[in-house]
Amino acid sequence: MSNESISEYAVSHAKPDAFYNNYERKEELLHQTHYCPGCGHGNVHKMLAMAIDELGIQNRTVLISPVGCSVFAYYYFDVGNVQAAHGRVPAVATGVKRSRPQSIVIGYQGDGDLSAIGSAEILHAANRGEHITVIFVNNAIYSMTGGQAAPTTLIGQKSTTTPGGKNAETEGYPLHMSELLATLEAPVYIERVGLGDNKQIAQASRAIRRAVENQVRGLGFSLIEVLSPCPTIWKMSPVEAQHWVRDVLEKTYPLGVFRDRTRDAQARPLPEPPPALDRIPKILGVDAEALHEANAHHPVQAAKVVNLAVRVAGFGGQGVLLLGEVLAEAGLDAGLEVSWLPSYGPEMRSGTSNCHVRLSNKTIDSPLVTAPDVLVAMNEPSLRKFDASVPPGGWVIFNGESFPEDCVRPNVHVLALPFTQIADQLGDARACNMVMLGALLEIANLLPQPSIDAALLRLVRNPKWLDLDARALARGRQLYRESQREMIHESRC
Repeated sequence: MSNESISEYAVSHAKPDAFYNNYERKEELLHQTHYCPGCGHGNVHKMLAMAIDELGIQNRTVLISPVGCSVFAYYYFDVGNVQAAHGRVPAVATGVKRSRPQSIVIGYQGDGDLSAIGSAEILHAANRGEHITVIFVNNAIYSMTGGQAAPTTLIGQKSTTTPGGKNAETEGYPLHMSELLATLEAPVYIERVGLGDNKQIAQASRAIRRAVENQVRGLGFSLIEVLSPCPTIWKMSPVEAQHWVRDVLEKTYPLGVFRDRTRDAQARPLPEPPPALDRIPKILGVDAEALHEANAHHPVQAAKVVNLAVRVAGFGGQGVLLLGEVLAEAGLDAGLEVSWLPSYGPEMRSGTSNCHVRLSNKTIDSPLVTAPDVLVAMNEPSLRKFDASVPPGGWVIFNGESFPEDCVRPNVHVLALPFTQIADQLGDARACNMVMLGALLEIANLLPQPSIDAALLRLVRNPKWLDLDARALARGRQLYRESQREMIHESRC
């Protein structure tokens, strides 16, 4: 065939621009997805990508992916991508849309994600009429985790958790999410479509495009439920699974439009832009000039580069979180950027507890501290858990008579002292955290004393404890200085 005759033909089907050219998830499968043969996700992905192309919104689109079979959607869609925790897609989508109202935000969820752990999230997002579009893929089973029964599983349908078939008396009836959400006032458009045959697939494509277009037009909340085949978990061939959607699944979940207010709905006005930074103190009722003058009395030296990452760990009840709070509050008082992130087990006392603290004179990118400059280990289990995370040149402050020999590293500095006993000598063993904080402050040598005093005054209201904590901080500083003098003396000898 000549080039002239080839040019007479128009390309009617091609990979949408909203997809990446190559799928980088696995090097040997650059042109394939991870979905099983016959899985409905491939079809739904193609429909959504086509809608994005046709509406010309690729550079504005943010796709929120869930936990489930579609967890790797960000490897396929060449748009903005955010990964959400299990069931939390509507909540994350709400935050993205409200913070970036010009974006087109699309939530993509399976039935195990949306109708089970995420049922409250989708219910309240729909009830608020959040300006998002949700694609809900319903195959009536938990697929990725091995085929457990989902809220959408049919009565009598077998699964790994209902081997004798789902029983309404013990597992409940199939949950009809589209019908449920359609009872709410706020949603603009809700439709259930299927992938049972070519006619259904064509209608599904039109519905998905319309749901996305509603958001482009500013009309409000739209949801498309897609009845989708799952050949692997259903233990069927791809053709059998497609027929099962049409002949069986559709009987429990009839196709159709359950809410359509697109003709009457009015486009929502975009929210006002956020206030300028210099207006925020006035909005909050803060005297900006007084605050500036207060910070000017004891700022961290402007020319000094500050970037301190601290991990504090111990048992609940040892004051782990308070130690981190005082450090963070003092940094805030000194005019630094700060973050304080607590992490603790369910037990109020005796459970594991740790916190992440960062101080910087530049914007902090993440509150997580994975490689601490200083590790404050208030017990040996915490030391053994986090010691290896301290990079060369870092410090470990350990609450113990001596540092365990198998934890010693030649390129990490160590201060090991019986801080609990030292605090007890001051008046109360519970002040151990403040003694260790004093040593940390002396090691870091970043924060002015007035900032530390101000932080203590805000966080410790009891005068008795305030006095004890102040003495404990001073004692901690002294202990570090004494240890340094001893090291110098030993090196000279």
